[in-house]
Amino acid sequence: MCNTNQITRRDWLSGAAGAVVGSFGVQQTAVARFAPTEPKSVAAIITAYESGLHADVLVGKILEGWEQDGGPGPALTLASMYVEQFSDRDLARSMAKKYDVPIFETIEQAVTVGGDHIPVDGVISIGEHGDYPWNDKEQHLYPRRRFFKGITDTFEKHGRVVPVFNDKHLGPVWSDAIWMYERAQELKIPLMAGSSMTVGYRAPKITVPLNCEIEAVVAIGYSGLDIYGSHTLEFLQCHVERRHGAETGVKWVQFLQGDAMWNVLDQGVVRQDVFDAALDAVPHREGDVRQSNQSALFLFQYNDGLLGAVFMLPDFSSGTSVALQLNGHDGVLATRFDEQREPRHPHFAWLLKGIEGMVHTGRPSYPVERTLLTSGILDRALTSRVQDHEKLMTPELAISYQPVDYPYAPLPDLGSDPSRS
Repeated sequence: MCNTNQITRRDWLSGAAGAVVGSFGVQQTAVARFAPTEPKSVAAIITAYESGLHADVLVGKILEGWEQDGGPGPALTLASMYVEQFSDRDLARSMAKKYDVPIFETIEQAVTVGGDHIPVDGVISIGEHGDYPWNDKEQHLYPRRRFFKGITDTFEKHGRVVPVFNDKHLGPVWSDAIWMYERAQELKIPLMAGSSMTVGYRAPKITVPLNCEIEAVVAIGYSGLDIYGSHTLEFLQCHVERRHGAETGVKWVQFLQGDAMWNVLDQGVVRQDVFDAALDAVPHREGDVRQSNQSALFLFQYNDGLLGAVFMLPDFSSGTSVALQLNGHDGVLATRFDEQREPRHPHFAWLLKGIEGMVHTGRPSYPVERTLLTSGILDRALTSRVQDHEKLMTPELAISYQPVDYPYAPLPDLGSDPSRS
């Protein structure tokens, strides 16, 4: 039996989060109303701020409105910035000057706005983009843990905790991801993280009701294994977490390439019709997908038996999709992430709306455990890749949480204000 009671987007866009307790040991979230009156202030901790980077399409919306044209924006103000790298394309200094926002030389100074206490209501940590090293697993070693340590050390020193949003996946390596999560638990920090894909546009609209039985799932991704593997995993996870019994974590993870990845289809391990539906949902070039020599498969089994399959097709597909077979449903459901670029990457406005809700209520708008789990799957898949495609048992990924019915952005487009329904 499926629970088809769903909150409307009008409820969501005028609401934020209320807390319930999840089985992995931290507060989870449920949607409830909030009506911001006075803006709340945030500090931004940033690797690099250039046109089109995540800092631009998140922080820029706080400074210049949802469409970054001076119109309506979130009930947030930017109190300060810490920016680690400045290129010849830097926007941080010009935007700071234009909007009278101080840039500080340390994370502590940004969080305290140069004072001896913490006056801000939240922190946005954007450890994405910039010149940082890669490891032998081809993970881009952004300083998300170091940023979070600087933020939380400041909380401890000055005796105040405020909500934190971490852009994209935790980590990127598992030891960093779990450290950040446990650090947030220890200090009771309201923490959100993850991709805009979980709240962005989808085409076509599909309904995956809470508490449904999911028989099969396949996702398609493109681009780099680390940078877009995280996006694709979160797009899959925000659908499958809605299944009966909610989320209980992942039992094993394996990375496959070449004939081995296509054999899972030929042998019926992964359903061909579900793969075909996922591929049909995204733009892709003509020809035989099996001739795509850069393709890879993240294959993993959830603790409840559901098999997850993420086909990364960087030289064949140009989009991200998910296809699901629900028990009792005729046909396969499939949708793609509709990555609209104008006005100014509007899916980030919907991500910012979730951040706004957390800053105003002090409670996450949706569970950070989703991102913790997908961070772990990705790290283990890339570990399997360099360990001769070994199947890795993952007891550390026994991460249980209850999803929330958090809506995604409605098509056709955002309009001038995401607070509109």
